[in-house]
Amino acid sequence: MSDMPPCPECGSAFTYHDGTLFVCPECGHEWSGAAESETAEEPAARDAHGNPLTDGDTVTVIKDLKLKGGSGVVKVGTKVKNIRLVEGDHDIDCKIEGFGPMKLKSEFVKKA
Repeated sequence: MSDMPPCPECGSAFTYHDGTLFVCPECGHEWSGAAESETAEEPAARDAHGNPLTDGDTVTVIKDLKLKGGSGVVKVGTKVKNIRLVEGDHDIDCKIEGFGPMKLKSEFVKKA
């Protein structure tokens, strides 16, 4: 039983694996140990080539991006410095010189 993780609720060492879940017989808590460890290790965002992105990175736009509510276009090759990762569909918060603050999708950038 030494390879089983202790219960995150009560700390009991008497846990067991039941198919896809870990179970604590003392408090009845069930959890998926694999899913919790994957979310802790998995980076929040990846660029178009699969490279992990972090806060403060510099990225390059790989596709012309039309701006909603405006008549401008962010051209291919535009460098964006000091990005910040946020939750949501548009997961990069940044400031582009000449356009101002905006949000981008990580699938349209590559790490510089």
